[in-house]
Amino acid sequence: MTTIAVTKERRAGETRVAATPETVKKFIGAGYSVVIEAAAGAAASYPDADYEAAGATLATSLTDAIGKADILLKVRAPVDEEIAALKAGAIVAATLNPHIEKDALKALAAKGATAFAMEFVPRITRAQVMDVLSSQANLAGYRAVIEGAEAYGKAMPMMMTAAGTIAAAKVFVMGVGVAGLQAIATARRLGAVVTATDVRPATKEQVESLGAKFLAVEDEEFKNAQTAGGYAKEMSAEYQAKQAELVSSHIAKQDIVITTALIPGRPAPKLVSAEQVASMKAGSILVDLAIEQGGNVVGAKLGETVVTANGAKILGAPNLPGRIATDASALYARNLFAFAGLFLDKEGKFAPDYEDEILKAALVTQGGAIVHPALTA
Repeated sequence: MTTIAVTKERRAGETRVAATPETVKKFIGAGYSVVIEAAAGAAASYPDADYEAAGATLATSLTDAIGKADILLKVRAPVDEEIAALKAGAIVAATLNPHIEKDALKALAAKGATAFAMEFVPRITRAQVMDVLSSQANLAGYRAVIEGAEAYGKAMPMMMTAAGTIAAAKVFVMGVGVAGLQAIATARRLGAVVTATDVRPATKEQVESLGAKFLAVEDEEFKNAQTAGGYAKEMSAEYQAKQAELVSSHIAKQDIVITTALIPGRPAPKLVSAEQVASMKAGSILVDLAIEQGGNVVGAKLGETVVTANGAKILGAPNLPGRIATDASALYARNLFAFAGLFLDKEGKFAPDYEDEILKAALVTQGGAIVHPALTA
C-alpha cells in the first residue's frame, strides 16, 4: 500500500498543515495509508485525535513519519532534516518556492526525490481544483483587508449618527488577480469606497462587477499586457511612469492601499514610490501582499510595520493565509488531494504518469537532477 506522510511545518511562522482530517479520510478511501506526525495540525486547530479518527496513524518522531513514506506532502519546502529522512525516490509535493529555495531543490535532487512544486501547476480548466496559488491568494486578499482595517484608526463604512456622519474609508487595490479581487469584495462588504488598478485589460470588467471603480492608463501597451497563461507582463519603464503619474494624485487621497502584484520567478514590481507614500495622510495604511518577493511598496520591510515620517503605516506581514490557518489548510489540503489523484491510474493503482500535462508542468526534480526548464536555463 502506498503511504503518504504529513509532517509539522518547520519553517518559521508557518501555521498551516498539508492535510486535514477530511482529506486524510479521502486519501484512505482512495487506497492510500496516511501517517501524520504528532501535532502537525495543532497550529491550524486540527488535533491529533481528529486525524486518528479519520484513520491516520500518528508518528511521534519525524523519522517514524517520513522514513517509510512513498509520498511526503508539505505546505512549504522540506527542511534539511526532513529531506535527510526521506527514502530514496520518494515523491514530495509542496509549495517549494523554487526560484528562491534553490538549496532545498538541490538537496531534494541529491536525495533522488521526485519533487513537485505546486506553484507550477498549470492554470488550465482541468487543474483548477489543484490551483494552490488561487486558493491561498483568495484568503490572502481577504486577510489583507482585515489587517488593514485593524491598523486603520477609523471605521470602514459610512455611519450616520446623531453626533454626525463618519465618512466611508477609501480603499485602493493595486493588482487585480485572485487576491486583489477578494480584497475588493471584502472591502466593499465592509462598506469602503473601493478603486482598483491592474495592467491587464480583462480585469476592468471584473473590478466594475464588484462595484469598484477601475483606474489605469488604457493605451496600446495596456491592451496587450497579459500573457497567454493569464499573468501580468512586466510593463515598460514608459508605461510605469505614465501609470505612476495617474495614480500618484489618487494615492494621496486614499485611506488604505493594498498591493498584490507578483511576477512568477521575478522580484515583485515596485508600485508605490517613496514619494507616493510620503503624500499619504497620517493614519493611512499600506498593506503589501508581495512582501515575501521584495514588496510592491518602497520602504516596506518583511515582518515589520513601518511608520513613515508622515504618519502612514506600511504593513509587511508575511504569509497572510497562515493567519487564517484552519481555512487555508482546508483549501490547500483539498488542492493536494486532487493533485495526488493524478498518481493513480484508472484502476486506482499507484502508477504516476509523468507525461500527464499537469504532473509534467509541476515536476522540478527527478532521477537525481533538477529537471524543470524554468530552473535549468
